[in-house]
Amino acid sequence: MTETANIVGHYSGNGGGDLFERLVAAMRDGGIEPQRATVRDLASYDQFHGRGLEATAEMADEFVIRPEDHLLDIGSGIGGPARYFADRFGCRVSGIDLTAELCEVARRLTALVGLEDKVSCQQGDALAMPFAAGSFAGAYCMNVAMNIADRTLLYGEALRVLRPGGWLIMSDLAKGPNHGLEYPTPWARDGASSFLLTPEDTQRTLELSGFDVLEVRNTLAENLDFAARSRAAVEGGGRPLQLAVMLIHGDLAPEAMRNVNRGLREQQIIPTEFYCRKPAAVTVSNPG
Repeated sequence: MTETANIVGHYSGNGGGDLFERLVAAMRDGGIEPQRATVRDLASYDQFHGRGLEATAEMADEFVIRPEDHLLDIGSGIGGPARYFADRFGCRVSGIDLTAELCEVARRLTALVGLEDKVSCQQGDALAMPFAAGSFAGAYCMNVAMNIADRTLLYGEALRVLRPGGWLIMSDLAKGPNHGLEYPTPWARDGASSFLLTPEDTQRTLELSGFDVLEVRNTLAENLDFAARSRAAVEGGGRPLQLAVMLIHGDLAPEAMRNVNRGLREQQIIPTEFYCRKPAAVTVSNPG
């Protein structure tokens, strides 16, 4: 099985199919009528990355985003962040994801909240994106790069499709100082499709690819706090703060979450955010 097939199988083969129907059933169990759902109603179900909506909202605060902007979601999954950005700022968001099932679910959820004119998702490879150079004012990639071995190509493609001066947010699980991470995790069934870099190597590769790295933010404390609050909610008879992992990965999810939470506690993985810009074009005046 190829690396791509391993990754697609991990995100579409663990839950037993019918992901959209499982999402709808979970929403109804949580007291949400899908046909009247809002973007915020979906947040516990469609934010498939560390700290869910909390992380998405914090990252959205970092750059000025205007209604006329067109953003790119690299590895858009089922589209939670894309819908959040479009709903909050009125901008357009194009998503690309390797897994066809996740793209189809993203489109159906987007239709539920009436954002089809703002948000689109297509199946495709982040290493060969079907977008023209300079198409986007900004881009983000949330907990996706761990599946990509060729980071230079990934960052080069992101740089290519951004306008001069465009921004990029990379949210990543970086390799921590300690070893022993066990699989499965939410991003990989085994180490064959997991490609972790240290924060330092990630920053270096971003810079060598042409980005200006404005800030590197270690969010380990925030992730541990989120996990503790989610665990407390379950122990108190409620639901976890984030349901997307369970819905997408089915029976694999409990073991995957135990492994990732242990990895965080033991600093085998370090959640890290990279805030970057593509350099603005240099204007050379005519001396004549």
